[in-house]
Amino acid sequence: MSGAFVEIDALPRPAATAVPVAAARPSPARRLARALPPYLFLLPAVGCLAVWTYRPLAAAVNLSFFSWNLLPTTPKDPVGLDNYRRLLELPDLWHALWLTAAMTLALLLFTVVLPTVVALWTSAIRGRGRAVYRALIFAPVLVPPVAGAAVWQWMLDPTSGAVDRLIGHPINWIHEPGPAQIAIVVITGWHLLGFAVLVVSAGLAGIDDEYTAAAMLDRASRWQTTRWITLPLLSPTLVFLALMTVLMSGQLTFPLIDTLTQGGPDSATTNVYYLLWEWGFQNFDAGFAASAGLLFFVAFGVVAVGLVRLSDRLTFHDN
Repeated sequence: MSGAFVEIDALPRPAATAVPVAAARPSPARRLARALPPYLFLLPAVGCLAVWTYRPLAAAVNLSFFSWNLLPTTPKDPVGLDNYRRLLELPDLWHALWLTAAMTLALLLFTVVLPTVVALWTSAIRGRGRAVYRALIFAPVLVPPVAGAAVWQWMLDPTSGAVDRLIGHPINWIHEPGPAQIAIVVITGWHLLGFAVLVVSAGLAGIDDEYTAAAMLDRASRWQTTRWITLPLLSPTLVFLALMTVLMSGQLTFPLIDTLTQGGPDSATTNVYYLLWEWGFQNFDAGFAASAGLLFFVAFGVVAVGLVRLSDRLTFHDN
């Protein structure tokens, strides 16, 4: 056996793998320029909040530790926590808190219950009738609170008012404690009803009609469809209205109280906001009013956080 050598061409060497080169990191100034535009869009709103909300809040915190009568020539006397101690010992505070809570619960009838009934009842209106209905129901929202209070004061007059003529019984709505509270709640509710109906109608428009059609195929009655389909899907809207009522009812009733009853008779309509105004601008005790305002701010903040957390458990969202 004779050996022979065969010449074999050298195998091509694999090409060198390109080593990825890390991209050059942009300079801090370039990264800042890329991240800045969203914050620039927010800057006007944040600036307004700082000037009109947080700056007065900081000033109120500082003022709550002084006694001052609002006169620029009078120096502020430091009193420490004495304003807060006096505030918590004052019986008028607890009466105003109870009255505010009672009025808020009563207003829920006009901002949640009645708007839901009206919106469900009129949801089948079509054509021009819908536009006319929406204009009529929303018109009171456009009336300024003070102008509406003046009209209602004329209608509630015990000698010639239209309300007493309608019910056939003379009632002094403004100068008796119980009727005065009812009048404040009803007028505020009349003012808010149109807006609440509009919100509920928008919530109903967002519910898919296929749910109702499927229920009708299963021969569900209208009440069963409303109870088990419409109201659960409408729950986020109703909770939103309840939250707005709790947080805004005191402010919304203030112009009516100031115009119609001035907190009377016998403090029967003095809620926390009117009490705060009395301390600040009738008694000229700015430090005491500032401490009360901060206490109410914290209390309403706690209530708002509790309601928001509760709404997550009570509402049903269509995914």
